[in-house]
Amino acid sequence: MLRRVAPEGYAAVAALEQYVKNSLDHGVLHLVKLRASMLNGCSFCVDMHSREALASGEDSRRLFSVAAWHEATWFDARERAALALTDEVTRLGPEGVRDEVWEQACAVWSEREVADLVLAIATINVWNRISISSRTAPPPIPA
Repeated sequence: MLRRVAPEGYAAVAALEQYVKNSLDHGVLHLVKLRASMLNGCSFCVDMHSREALASGEDSRRLFSVAAWHEATWFDARERAALALTDEVTRLGPEGVRDEVWEQACAVWSEREVADLVLAIATINVWNRISISSRTAPPPIPA
């Protein structure tokens, strides 16, 4: 609906999406998009990003465990920092991002990479809100 009714606004969000696709490792970007979409309860985006990640070669066990990434042992330090930052930015509370989460991200990502991660997390949160509010459903599972 938004693409049709507000094409300029939709195009602006799509341009930001293109920027983050070109700025971050696609494996990490898949994890960030999937985690934020899970937290926001966006079935369309969970479906789309899990299928995209599988198609790009991501292991299904890693994708399933994004829901419980704190306990999963197969995420490296950079992925864990990105997932922690995703949790904090997506669930942004009155105190913002906790210092320890920000410092953890800055310890394993460059300043530019952290900025790009924040933009990626913000972008998927925008897409989630667009999809949820416009009631966008994932495609049916083939029989």
